[in-house]
Amino acid sequence: MTFYTDQDLKEEFHGRGWRLTPQRKTILQVFQDLTPGNHLSAEELHGRLKEEGEPISLSTIYRTLKLMARTGVLRELELAEGHKHYELNQPLPHHHHHLICVSCNQTIEFKNDVILEMGVEAAQAQGYRLLDCQLTIHALCPTCQGKSSDLLGPAALPPLG
Repeated sequence: MTFYTDQDLKEEFHGRGWRLTPQRKTILQVFQDLTPGNHLSAEELHGRLKEEGEPISLSTIYRTLKLMARTGVLRELELAEGHKHYELNQPLPHHHHHLICVSCNQTIEFKNDVILEMGVEAAQAQGYRLLDCQLTIHALCPTCQGKSSDLLGPAALPPLG
């Protein structure tokens, strides 16, 4: 699914004094081609590119991912695995949030336009331009809740209602 054309990215980068290099175009294409729901770490992206014969160094990948996250093209995600993952920052109606089990790392994507609307309103009220709005909920899935009551220690929040 293509949300950002090479020309869009070129204009965004040039407006900030950056170049749209062939490596950056290649990295963007990988994210454009990802199946919805998939997220890549820098290392996973590097491995995929290496398999495809693309000689892009890991340090270039790290820099490019950070740059694309700063422009709002990519979303930087803090999933439960201890390192950052990235995905294409999709506009409505494809915008979504994440529910993550802190025990098994299962990640579920869900939509909630109210959260995005609140982000847009908050940014606009302060004169900001919204690049991304994401909610990440850390919880225990039903399977992990049944495995051990130790996981539900004193830090667990009580149920609402």
